[in-house]
Amino acid sequence: MPSVFRPGLFAGHVAIVTGGGSGIGLAIARTLCELGASVAIAGRNPDKLETARAKLTSHGWTVHAGTCDIREVEQVAAFVATVRATLGEISVLINNAGGQFPTPAEALSPKGWDAVIRNNLNGTFYVTREVAVASMIPKRRGRIVNIIANVARGFPGMVHTGAARAGVENMTKTLAVEWAVHDIGVNAIAPGIIRSSGTDRYPEELVEMTRQRTPMKRLGTPEEVAELCAYLASEAASFVTGETWYIDGGAHLWGDTWILPDREAAPLPEAVANLSVEP
Repeated sequence: MPSVFRPGLFAGHVAIVTGGGSGIGLAIARTLCELGASVAIAGRNPDKLETARAKLTSHGWTVHAGTCDIREVEQVAAFVATVRATLGEISVLINNAGGQFPTPAEALSPKGWDAVIRNNLNGTFYVTREVAVASMIPKRRGRIVNIIANVARGFPGMVHTGAARAGVENMTKTLAVEWAVHDIGVNAIAPGIIRSSGTDRYPEELVEMTRQRTPMKRLGTPEEVAELCAYLASEAASFVTGETWYIDGGAHLWGDTWILPDREAAPLPEAVANLSVEP
């Protein structure tokens, strides 16, 4: 989809997009590149990152790709240092990296809980703090956008990521206040059901059930999320901070998010009972 923003909007800016090798992250990286930013994408899969970098640089855009496990503080520090040395001081950070799997809470192992909390909550803070301390606070300018999830009414079926994303939402509010004096805007985007590489991992019946419970009766696109992200990262949103922006077709306002069985131990819905539970 064509961007609604003027060409060159992010000229002279350096942006980091975590999880930028595919899906929503790649769409955000592409939009920022189209608008003139130099972009660094991070992830754990080097092959995926290189494929994404090749696609973006084929347009003549300036793109750096580096493997980085955001759960590891040392890797985060090394990646941020490399970006600064390669592209310059960082003015835009998009915390998009994350991962989860659908599972009833009673079937979730401690290992599965820890893996998602470390990635979605801890990793987001590690990257945010490193970029802020290294570039944004000294330069007294920055825009941070955290990609979370539709957690307005809890997150039945994914208690691990619901807890992590809610933590990031509160972190968004906290840092918006603490860092306002440095002209750092911090906002969050909460996508609903978006047709991307992320949802391709979920059972189609679960995706369809969610679509039916979305007032607009369709899935969103990564490009729609990217456009909202570009707004929040731009000077147009210079007086906007600490907010969570839902892009979900109205899903957080209406409809069931989880099918409740009868109290008399009725079987779980087929779409839930057949889910594979990762360790």
